[in-house]
Parts: sequence; C-alpha cells; structure tokens
Amino acid sequence: MAGQYLRGALIEFTESFPIPVPNVILFQYNPETMTHTWTPAKSGGSNAPGQNPNNPLAVTGPPEEAFSFNLVMDSNDTIADGSAVTAGLATISGVYSRLAALEMLLFPTAAPGTGLVGSISSALGITSKPSATSVPAGQLPTILFVWGPGRIAPVRVTTLTITEKLYDGTLLVPIHAEAQIGLKVLTAPELTYVDGPLGTLAQASATYTTGLREALAIANLANSVESILGMLPV
Repeated sequence: MAGQYLRGALIEFTESFPIPVPNVILFQYNPETMTHTWTPAKSGGSNAPGQNPNNPLAVTGPPEEAFSFNLVMDSNDTIADGSAVTAGLATISGVYSRLAALEMLLFPTAAPGTGLVGSISSALGITSKPSATSVPAGQLPTILFVWGPGRIAPVRVTTLTITEKLYDGTLLVPIHAEAQIGLKVLTAPELTYVDGPLGTLAQASATYTTGLREALAIANLANSVESILGMLPV
C-alpha cells in the first residue's frame, strides 16, 4: 500500500494559460535506490584567454549533474486507497494514465494557443501574452525534479524505458509497470533559454539547491576538523 509519506515528484509546467499550469506526477512509490552522477566539464585551457594552454584544471563551465532511478506503478493500490476519481480512473486505464504523463515529458510543448489545452483556453477566451523572447515551437517542457525540501532541480528527461508487466484481462490496459528514468539537471547557461515566469521559477530552484549544497559542504568542515585532530599523534 502506498501509505501517507513524503513522496518525490516531477512537475511539468506549461504556458497555455495566463499562469503556469503544473502537471504534477507524484511518485506512487519512492524509488529504493537512485544513481546521482556528476560529470566534470570539458577542459578549456587552450581556449581561455590569459590562461596557460596546458593548464589541466581549466574548464569551460560547471559540471553536469544527472539522476537515474526506477519507478514502480500498480493500479491495485490506487483502486484500494485512492479517491473515487483516481480509483475510477485506475479501474478503467490501469497505470496507463501515469505512463502517459511520463511519456509526455519527452514531447515538445506546443506554441501557446495550440494543442488540447490551448484549444480549451481559446474556447474560453483565455489567451496568454506572447513571450518577449522568440521560443521555438519544439522546445521541451520545463520540469522540476522534487526530492524532498532539500533537492528541487530543473531538469529534462534524457531516457525513459517502460516495462509493462501485468495487464487487465478485460481491457488489456497495463496494471503493473516499471519506468527507468534518466534526468539531466539544467545548468545556468541552459536555463537562460527558459523564458518568462517559468525561467524565473527554474532559476530560483537551481539557486536554492546550489546554495543549500554549499551550506551543507561548509557544515561538513566540523567533521573535517575532528578527522584531522584524530590523525595527529598528539
């Protein structure tokens, strides 16, 4: 049973309405393990003005950060523990609505006023203001990876592999599945391409997480002092 506990989430934003509309993909079960990968930036010593071309420590920018984990989904627990709406949806579609929400994270967002949500907003007479920056129609959605209050990062989905394991015998909808997800954290230069209020939110999230990481690294100095004192012969 899913139970009541703090769960991770992927939050996608769209600008089809005047204010960003979040599509919250709450993890039904938190992954048991997660791979957190850091890749140092490429060496840029030969191109940096005033730097020694042979400087092995010169780099072109910040390191790249990535996450990968598996998500398990099961419709039986949703039917047993969910509200009338979520239980009814799980009865009809199994876990396919969850899978479809994950799949849509890989699709580029439509230009404002197009697509299903845009058609609804247009029918209601609601239109969003044009962006000051020209944004291509094929731009990927802005996604926040939320893993507790200490880790909120703007990301894009790099890999998504879905394994459907069990099916409903009547409608053949998947009722149990696993999704292998790879996320790349957007760097500061990449965040400059996220326009409008979404860009402000994404940059604020990145600044918050970076600041918290730096604060925790400073707090670790207390452990370092104790370790050094323990190594001294006196």
